[in-house]
Amino acid sequence: MHHPHRRHILLAAAASALACTGLAQAQEAYPLRKPITLVVPFAPGGGNDILARAIAPALGQILKQKVIVDNRPGAGGNLGAEQVVRASPDGYTLLIASNQVTIDPALGLKAPFRVDRDFEPVGQIASVPILLVAHKEEPYRTVPEFIQYARANPGKISYGSPGNGTPQHLAGEVFASMTKTQLQHIPYKGTGPSITDLMGGQIQVSFATLASVIQYVESGRLRPLGIAGQSRSAALPDTPTFGDAGIANYEAALWYSLLVPAKTPAPVIAALNTALVQVLAQPQLKQQLAKQGFETRSSSPAELKGIIEKDLARWERVVKENRIRIEQ
Repeated sequence: MHHPHRRHILLAAAASALACTGLAQAQEAYPLRKPITLVVPFAPGGGNDILARAIAPALGQILKQKVIVDNRPGAGGNLGAEQVVRASPDGYTLLIASNQVTIDPALGLKAPFRVDRDFEPVGQIASVPILLVAHKEEPYRTVPEFIQYARANPGKISYGSPGNGTPQHLAGEVFASMTKTQLQHIPYKGTGPSITDLMGGQIQVSFATLASVIQYVESGRLRPLGIAGQSRSAALPDTPTFGDAGIANYEAALWYSLLVPAKTPAPVIAALNTALVQVLAQPQLKQQLAKQGFETRSSSPAELKGIIEKDLARWERVVKENRIRIEQ
């Protein structure tokens, strides 16, 4: 007669052996079946888009599968993000997100998702400074001159951003609060459209990622006033910072990360993170991005989770201290 206990052990062993081969197959099967979609939640021309197009081919090579960049602009980046939340959690739909996902909750903006609940972090990608740029015909050439002009002309200066609740929008609101100026905010469906209007003179200034405006600054079509932070950028070494202009404690920058829908299996996240870290270590890619003002930085999924939690708390504090209210 078989010992019942022994039979259980054998069954358990068989089940775990099956689970292991299942897992191995899952890892093998990913991502060989079909192309991967990398969703950019803004129109082309902004930081998310530039980064996505830089890393997609390299990711595709490592994962041996095409990575397609898909621009889904709208709702200040929330439309594209929501589409990824609703996608199947199988590693075939990814989101390139900026730290905006950690800002919206602090602003009380109604987003159809929560970053810490509806997404799984894969890894950080890069950071980039925000630059205050002006139309080349404007009368001010420096941040102090701009502040003076803005105070003399309350409510007459319009600044563009890629949308409501974006880090660029918040950069403008915090600036206005700290410098006691009144600026008109004009939200667009991405950085690209806002820069087009800035060059056309429909708006006077913009808080924009360095990457999205550096070519126009270098060609003289836009005038850089200052880096929205305390440290200069190697890509534009002569441009002073807000700190240089006497705005202490002001810090605005964007960082970007790769996210997948919640419930994506851990082996898939691990495979994506490994590929992403390899891509970001490529010297040619690092150089290409550095020229555009990006600083590549990789992380583990757990490290990114920690960064998101820290930022959620930080922006809550910034919004409270500066009494920022955003009209929806």
